[in-house]
Amino acid sequence: MGGVPKLRLPAAYAATARRSVRVTLAASAGFYLFLYGFDSSVAATYALFAAVAMAGLSHIPGTGRQRAAILLPAVPVCWVLITIGTYLSVRTWSAAVGMLVIGFALAFIAVGGPRPAGAAPGLQLMYILPSFPPYDPGSLGDRLVGATVGLALLILAEAFLLPDHPPTIPYRERAARAADCAERFADALASPPYTLSETTLRGARPLSNGLRSSQVPEAERPAGPSVRDRALAHTGLAARTLLARLAVLQPLPGTPTPADVGLDVLRAVRDCARETAARLRGGRSGTAAHAELWRVRQALAAEPPDGRAVPAELRRHAAALEVADAALAMSTAADIAVRGRAAAATAAPGRFWYARMRAPALWWRRLTGHLGQRSVFFQNAVRISLALAAARAIAGLDTLPHGFWLLLATLTLTRTTARETRSTVRVALTGTLVGALIAATLLALVGTDIEVYAAALPPLMLVTFTLGPVKGVGWSQAMFTVVIALVFAQLAPATWQLAEFRLLDVLAGSAIGAVFGLLAWPRGAHDELRRSVATLLRHAAETAVETTAQVAAGGTRVPLLTAPGHRSLQHALIMAEAAYAQYQSEPKGLAVPSGRYDWQATLMAGHHTLWGADRLLVPSEPVVVAPLDRDPTEAVTRIGDRVAAGMLLVSARLDPTGDTPDTTVPLRARTFDDFSAEPPGAPWQYYAAVSWLDALVTDLERITGGLGERKDRDSARATAADTPDRGTETSASRPERPHGGKGAATGP
Repeated sequence: MGGVPKLRLPAAYAATARRSVRVTLAASAGFYLFLYGFDSSVAATYALFAAVAMAGLSHIPGTGRQRAAILLPAVPVCWVLITIGTYLSVRTWSAAVGMLVIGFALAFIAVGGPRPAGAAPGLQLMYILPSFPPYDPGSLGDRLVGATVGLALLILAEAFLLPDHPPTIPYRERAARAADCAERFADALASPPYTLSETTLRGARPLSNGLRSSQVPEAERPAGPSVRDRALAHTGLAARTLLARLAVLQPLPGTPTPADVGLDVLRAVRDCARETAARLRGGRSGTAAHAELWRVRQALAAEPPDGRAVPAELRRHAAALEVADAALAMSTAADIAVRGRAAAATAAPGRFWYARMRAPALWWRRLTGHLGQRSVFFQNAVRISLALAAARAIAGLDTLPHGFWLLLATLTLTRTTARETRSTVRVALTGTLVGALIAATLLALVGTDIEVYAAALPPLMLVTFTLGPVKGVGWSQAMFTVVIALVFAQLAPATWQLAEFRLLDVLAGSAIGAVFGLLAWPRGAHDELRRSVATLLRHAAETAVETTAQVAAGGTRVPLLTAPGHRSLQHALIMAEAAYAQYQSEPKGLAVPSGRYDWQATLMAGHHTLWGADRLLVPSEPVVVAPLDRDPTEAVTRIGDRVAAGMLLVSARLDPTGDTPDTTVPLRARTFDDFSAEPPGAPWQYYAAVSWLDALVTDLERITGGLGERKDRDSARATAADTPDRGTETSASRPERPHGGKGAATGP
């Protein structure tokens, strides 16, 4: 006879059930210990709400052990917030001002990545909790002890109770698998028949897309400002670029010889990719392959094809340089990601500007880079801090009973768009009303029988924190209303009016959130995304024009960091990525007609513009580059101007303040109409620049859906290796420009 099949919960319920067990045990243990063991209602309240705030209200991504690692350094921060909240609460104006300043600071730390952003709501609650009666600074000791015990129990529960499974794939392993794929690509291209099969190309797509941030769990996403996070994100971007460049590499003209320089580059890339994958996996890996690729790349750059080379050979030469540069960038970034600042000595100071900087300087650059009204992080922080300050002022002036619930509702129900806030408030009020009716009935029937409340609280908390995150805000509000009633009924005698106060406070808090959601950037990231990508394309157009002009003149004679438009393009790319990240998290309605644009292609166009300008204008060694002849000069500047014009046209369409008609423009036909008639005797620099501009036109076509004009083999193969999706690249490989000055950035 077969055994009885095991009952398996759906993955979402299983994950929330494990977290629910942890928070319920930590909160209940601390609450009952102080309330019934030491007869301290103050310590009991803080023990319970500390655990609930940092596990139930916060959404720190990752496994239990990863969350415990975040919670441990958050304990002293909670002490500071409780202390400040206790002393500022004695006056309404000081409490409201404190709420404004601290609320902004805690919301703004979301610029540090998913983990600080996830912990921010819980930290907000740790300041809100002591901001209400009793205004008793003398009880600060009990408050700190209770909060400390609650947090300690939560950390222990997260670290040792019901470990999460299965483990996610770390980003380093994802990058290592992409490096493995690049090794296979390079090996296939360096061996007969010197081409890639369609099966091989299709197999690369999930590996390339797996490095997009939208495909990476938040806990594994390298989005922080640290050296290792930036380098790891840089590794992923370089790996995706390398795969895309290898996928479109043209076959060697004629019959290649074993000494062909193109084959030397591919063999060196293959070995370097293998070395990079081993380094990312923690194995013992030297730098011999990286050094060999550097040597081959230098030889290729120092000995360009002679004047007898045919255009196909020149294009192949330019493409091989791109492949070598992408592989070197991937190898260097991976070394920094593994060894940190110890690897800074071998990193170029331009592209890897962050490798030599310490953590405080990197955090300062990240914070100041987003300190402006065009940053969605800044907008969100202003919105929530104003709403919380207004809620605290209203609660203090009207002396609302349980005004703590008013701020809690404002904090949890305010969304980034007015439309989403209205929808959330409607569902939340319905849930709160249902919960209030249940709580009022329970309080009326049970009365002052505290034992019933004490017995019912843990199982109800277990159900609340299991179903709430899965079922949505309506269920959460309904069940949490009952939980709150059971808690306060044990702290002091309560009647059915406690449920009425809860409903009124949630109604007032949600109204405040809705008002500020309507007044402060009511459309969320939608308009800001359009505006930021329009700005990004304008700066990219400026960089394209300046770069082609300098290539035609024989290359730059000044550092790339001072090139016109370069710093502005860096900063615009960072702002666009932040806006796109928020846009992804917002519900899309029929009133938001943005689905016809490929925002991912816009971001990639920014990266490709920066990387191409870096490669064309800054040689790896000081070399003398002669200006182009008259015909190639006219051709490359004409193509550069047309690419820039296409960028400006797309920018005008995307700008929400513009009125440019939305029509499809044959960008490739207009840009490369003379491409078949190549200038006679054009040197390799011409083909390098045209190859870069061709990639930018592909990005523009993807933005507007105009890929139908390019159906040749190269486009199909590029799409197979690097198909854009709804993901976004991180800005970790580029520095933030401090707000206010054009000359503040120090590296690309």
